[in-house]
Amino acid sequence: MRFSSEQRLDDGVLEREFTLGEIPGILWTPASASAPAPLILISPPPLGLRKMYPRLAGRARYYAATYGFAAATIELPGSGDRPRWAAAEQARADLRRTMEAGEPVGDEIIDALVLPLVEKSVPEWQATLDALLSLPDTGGPVGYEGGVISIGVRLAVVEPRISAAGFFAGSFVPRSIFEEAHQVTVPLQVLLQWDDEGNDRQAALDLFDAFGSKEKTLHANMGGHTGVPQFELDAGARFFARHLK
Repeated sequence: MRFSSEQRLDDGVLEREFTLGEIPGILWTPASASAPAPLILISPPPLGLRKMYPRLAGRARYYAATYGFAAATIELPGSGDRPRWAAAEQARADLRRTMEAGEPVGDEIIDALVLPLVEKSVPEWQATLDALLSLPDTGGPVGYEGGVISIGVRLAVVEPRISAAGFFAGSFVPRSIFEEAHQVTVPLQVLLQWDDEGNDRQAALDLFDAFGSKEKTLHANMGGHTGVPQFELDAGARFFARHLK
Protein backbone atom coordinates (compact mmCIF):
# COMPACT_ATOMS: atom_id res chain seq x y z
CA MET A 1 0.00 0.00 0.00
CA ARG A 2 1.43 3.36 -1.05
CA PHE A 3 0.02 6.65 0.26
CA SER A 4 0.05 9.42 -2.34
CA SER A 5 -1.47 12.32 -0.39
CA GLU A 6 -2.81 13.26 3.00
CA GLN A 7 -4.71 16.18 4.47
CA ARG A 8 -6.12 17.07 7.86
CA LEU A 9 -9.75 18.10 7.32
CA ASP A 10 -11.55 20.80 9.28
CA ASP A 11 -13.21 18.23 11.57
CA GLY A 12 -9.79 16.85 12.49
CA VAL A 13 -10.18 13.69 10.40
CA LEU A 14 -7.06 12.59 8.51
CA GLU A 15 -7.79 11.73 4.87
CA ARG A 16 -5.16 9.77 2.92
CA GLU A 17 -5.31 8.64 -0.68
CA PHE A 18 -3.53 5.38 -1.46
CA THR A 19 -2.93 2.81 -4.14
CA LEU A 20 -2.67 -0.93 -3.66
CA GLY A 21 -1.19 -2.23 -6.88
CA GLU A 22 -3.51 -0.68 -9.49
CA ILE A 23 -6.34 -0.10 -7.02
CA PRO A 24 -6.92 3.50 -5.86
CA GLY A 25 -8.50 4.10 -2.47
CA ILE A 26 -9.03 6.56 0.35
CA LEU A 27 -8.58 6.05 4.10
CA TRP A 28 -10.10 8.28 6.78
CA THR A 29 -8.95 8.02 10.40
CA PRO A 30 -10.08 9.90 13.51
CA ALA A 31 -8.18 12.90 14.81
CA SER A 32 -6.80 11.10 17.84
CA ALA A 33 -7.10 7.60 19.22
CA SER A 34 -5.42 5.80 22.09
CA ALA A 35 -5.65 2.46 20.24
CA PRO A 36 -6.11 1.28 16.64
CA ALA A 37 -9.57 2.35 15.45
CA PRO A 38 -12.22 -0.19 14.42
CA LEU A 39 -12.51 -0.20 10.64
CA ILE A 40 -15.50 0.20 8.32
CA LEU A 41 -15.08 -0.71 4.64
CA ILE A 42 -17.33 1.47 2.48
CA SER A 43 -17.89 -0.05 -0.97
CA PRO A 44 -19.03 2.48 -3.58
CA PRO A 45 -21.40 1.89 -6.49
CA PRO A 46 -19.53 1.38 -9.79
CA LEU A 47 -19.75 5.06 -10.74
CA GLY A 48 -16.21 6.17 -9.86
CA LEU A 49 -14.70 7.51 -6.65
CA ARG A 50 -14.45 11.07 -8.01
CA LYS A 51 -18.18 11.19 -8.73
CA MET A 52 -19.14 9.50 -5.47
CA TYR A 53 -16.58 11.29 -3.28
CA PRO A 54 -19.02 13.72 -1.56
CA ARG A 55 -21.28 10.90 -0.39
CA LEU A 56 -18.45 8.55 0.56
CA ALA A 57 -16.46 11.21 2.37
CA GLY A 58 -19.55 12.47 4.18
CA ARG A 59 -20.24 9.04 5.64
CA ALA A 60 -16.60 8.27 6.41
CA ARG A 61 -15.94 11.61 8.10
CA TYR A 62 -19.06 11.27 10.23
CA TYR A 63 -17.99 7.79 11.35
CA ALA A 64 -14.47 8.99 12.14
CA ALA A 65 -15.25 12.34 13.78
CA THR A 66 -18.34 11.28 15.75
CA TYR A 67 -17.73 7.63 16.59
CA GLY A 68 -13.95 7.20 16.29
CA PHE A 69 -14.01 4.67 13.44
CA ALA A 70 -11.52 4.41 10.62
CA ALA A 71 -13.17 4.11 7.21
CA ALA A 72 -11.83 3.17 3.80
CA THR A 73 -13.06 2.85 0.24
CA ILE A 74 -11.55 1.58 -3.02
CA GLU A 75 -12.32 2.04 -6.71
CA LEU A 76 -14.23 -0.92 -8.13
CA PRO A 77 -12.89 -2.75 -11.21
CA GLY A 78 -13.69 -0.97 -14.46
CA SER A 79 -14.78 2.22 -12.68
CA GLY A 80 -13.34 5.72 -12.40
CA ASP A 81 -9.73 5.93 -13.51
CA ARG A 82 -9.21 2.17 -13.62
CA PRO A 83 -8.83 0.44 -17.02
CA ARG A 84 -12.03 -0.03 -18.99
CA TRP A 85 -13.51 -3.52 -18.73
CA ALA A 86 -15.03 -4.61 -22.03
CA ALA A 87 -17.24 -7.35 -20.60
CA ALA A 88 -18.73 -4.98 -18.02
CA GLU A 89 -19.36 -2.29 -20.64
CA GLN A 90 -21.15 -4.83 -22.82
CA ALA A 91 -23.27 -6.06 -19.91
CA ARG A 92 -24.32 -2.50 -19.07
CA ALA A 93 -25.19 -1.84 -22.72
CA ASP A 94 -27.31 -5.01 -22.86
CA LEU A 95 -29.08 -3.94 -19.67
CA ARG A 96 -29.82 -0.45 -21.04
CA ARG A 97 -31.23 -1.83 -24.29
CA THR A 98 -33.43 -4.28 -22.45
CA MET A 99 -34.81 -1.69 -20.07
CA GLU A 100 -35.35 0.92 -22.79
CA ALA A 101 -37.31 -1.68 -24.73
CA GLY A 102 -39.51 -2.31 -21.69
CA GLU A 103 -38.52 -5.97 -21.59
CA PRO A 104 -37.89 -8.00 -18.43
CA VAL A 105 -34.24 -8.27 -17.38
CA GLY A 106 -33.38 -11.96 -17.52
CA ASP A 107 -30.97 -14.03 -15.47
CA GLU A 108 -28.38 -14.10 -18.25
CA ILE A 109 -28.02 -10.31 -18.28
CA ILE A 110 -28.02 -10.07 -14.47
CA ASP A 111 -25.34 -12.75 -14.16
CA ALA A 112 -23.15 -11.10 -16.82
CA LEU A 113 -23.55 -7.72 -15.14
CA VAL A 114 -22.98 -8.69 -11.51
CA LEU A 115 -21.09 -11.96 -11.08
CA PRO A 116 -17.80 -10.93 -12.77
CA LEU A 117 -17.81 -7.75 -10.65
CA VAL A 118 -18.24 -9.84 -7.51
CA GLU A 119 -15.47 -12.25 -8.55
CA LYS A 120 -13.02 -9.39 -9.15
CA SER A 121 -14.02 -7.09 -6.28
CA VAL A 122 -14.07 -9.46 -3.31
CA PRO A 123 -10.39 -10.55 -3.55
CA GLU A 124 -9.44 -6.88 -3.97
CA TRP A 125 -11.34 -5.98 -0.82
CA GLN A 126 -9.62 -8.81 1.04
CA ALA A 127 -6.18 -7.63 -0.13
CA THR A 128 -7.08 -4.09 0.92
CA LEU A 129 -8.19 -5.34 4.31
CA ASP A 130 -4.86 -7.14 4.75
CA ALA A 131 -3.02 -3.89 4.04
CA LEU A 132 -5.24 -1.70 6.21
CA LEU A 133 -5.01 -3.98 9.23
CA SER A 134 -1.22 -3.85 9.04
CA LEU A 135 -1.28 -0.09 9.70
CA PRO A 136 -0.72 1.13 13.26
CA ASP A 137 -3.87 3.27 13.44
CA THR A 138 -6.46 0.79 12.10
CA GLY A 139 -7.59 -2.50 13.57
CA GLY A 140 -10.50 -4.81 14.11
CA PRO A 141 -13.30 -5.47 14.50
CA VAL A 142 -14.24 -4.74 10.88
CA GLY A 143 -17.57 -3.67 9.42
CA TYR A 144 -18.67 -3.44 5.80
CA GLU A 145 -21.26 -1.31 4.07
CA GLY A 146 -21.97 -0.90 0.42
CA GLY A 147 -24.36 -0.33 -2.42
CA VAL A 148 -23.63 -3.34 -4.68
CA ILE A 149 -25.32 -5.76 -2.34
CA SER A 150 -24.00 -8.86 -4.15
CA ILE A 151 -20.40 -7.86 -3.35
CA GLY A 152 -21.36 -7.48 0.31
CA VAL A 153 -23.08 -10.86 0.42
CA ARG A 154 -20.04 -12.67 -0.99
CA LEU A 155 -17.60 -10.79 1.23
CA ALA A 156 -19.68 -11.50 4.35
CA VAL A 157 -19.65 -15.21 3.46
CA VAL A 158 -15.95 -15.67 2.67
CA GLU A 159 -14.26 -13.09 4.93
CA PRO A 160 -14.27 -14.07 8.63
CA ARG A 161 -12.87 -10.69 9.68
CA ILE A 162 -16.17 -8.99 8.81
CA SER A 163 -18.10 -8.70 12.10
CA ALA A 164 -21.17 -6.73 10.93
CA ALA A 165 -22.53 -5.40 7.64
CA GLY A 166 -24.83 -2.66 6.45
CA PHE A 167 -26.31 -3.20 3.01
CA PHE A 168 -28.15 -0.81 0.69
CA ALA A 169 -30.91 -2.82 -0.98
CA GLY A 170 -30.89 -2.45 -4.73
CA SER A 171 -29.12 -3.44 -7.92
CA PHE A 172 -29.81 -6.69 -9.71
CA VAL A 173 -29.06 -9.80 -7.68
CA PRO A 174 -28.18 -13.13 -9.37
CA ARG A 175 -29.95 -16.27 -8.20
CA SER A 176 -26.65 -17.73 -7.01
CA ILE A 177 -26.21 -14.76 -4.65
CA PHE A 178 -29.64 -15.49 -3.17
CA GLU A 179 -28.32 -18.96 -2.35
CA GLU A 180 -25.17 -17.54 -0.78
CA ALA A 181 -27.29 -15.21 1.37
CA HIS A 182 -28.33 -18.20 3.49
CA GLN A 183 -24.67 -18.47 4.59
CA VAL A 184 -24.49 -14.89 5.85
CA THR A 185 -24.53 -15.00 9.66
CA VAL A 186 -23.08 -11.66 10.80
CA PRO A 187 -25.42 -8.98 12.22
CA LEU A 188 -27.03 -7.07 9.36
CA GLN A 189 -28.76 -3.76 8.85
CA VAL A 190 -30.38 -3.35 5.42
CA LEU A 191 -31.56 0.00 4.07
CA LEU A 192 -34.41 -0.04 1.52
CA GLN A 193 -35.89 2.94 -0.28
CA TRP A 194 -39.50 1.85 -0.73
CA ASP A 195 -40.14 3.80 -3.95
CA ASP A 196 -36.74 3.26 -5.59
CA GLU A 197 -37.57 3.25 -9.28
CA GLY A 198 -34.49 1.18 -10.13
CA ASN A 199 -35.01 -1.46 -7.47
CA ASP A 200 -37.27 -4.50 -7.47
CA ARG A 201 -38.84 -4.08 -4.04
CA GLN A 202 -40.06 -7.65 -3.76
CA ALA A 203 -36.66 -9.03 -4.74
CA ALA A 204 -35.08 -6.87 -2.04
CA LEU A 205 -37.52 -8.21 0.54
CA ASP A 206 -36.93 -11.79 -0.62
CA LEU A 207 -33.17 -11.33 -0.28
CA PHE A 208 -33.58 -9.91 3.22
CA ASP A 209 -35.65 -12.96 4.13
CA ALA A 210 -32.94 -15.25 2.72
CA PHE A 211 -30.15 -13.95 4.96
CA GLY A 212 -29.15 -16.50 7.59
CA SER A 213 -28.24 -13.92 10.25
CA LYS A 214 -29.96 -14.26 13.61
CA GLU A 215 -29.82 -10.48 13.97
CA LYS A 216 -31.01 -8.64 10.88
CA THR A 217 -32.89 -5.37 10.70
CA LEU A 218 -34.64 -3.78 7.71
CA HIS A 219 -34.91 0.01 7.56
CA ALA A 220 -37.53 0.89 4.91
CA ASN A 221 -38.17 4.54 4.09
CA MET A 222 -40.54 6.15 1.65
CA GLY A 223 -38.91 7.84 -1.33
CA GLY A 224 -36.73 7.16 -4.33
CA HIS A 225 -33.14 6.13 -4.73
CA THR A 226 -31.62 9.45 -3.67
CA GLY A 227 -34.14 10.19 -0.92
CA VAL A 228 -32.44 8.39 1.97
CA PRO A 229 -33.29 10.30 5.17
CA GLN A 230 -30.37 11.99 6.91
CA PHE A 231 -31.11 10.16 10.17
CA GLU A 232 -30.10 6.87 8.54
CA LEU A 233 -26.48 8.02 8.66
CA ASP A 234 -26.59 8.03 12.45
CA ALA A 235 -28.61 4.81 12.49
CA GLY A 236 -25.83 3.10 10.52
CA ALA A 237 -23.15 4.50 12.80
CA ARG A 238 -24.97 3.32 15.92
CA PHE A 239 -25.41 -0.14 14.39
CA PHE A 240 -21.66 -0.40 13.85
CA ALA A 241 -20.96 1.04 17.30
CA ARG A 242 -22.95 -1.82 18.87
CA HIS A 243 -21.00 -4.48 17.02
CA LEU A 244 -17.51 -3.07 16.48
CA LYS A 245 -16.77 -1.48 19.86
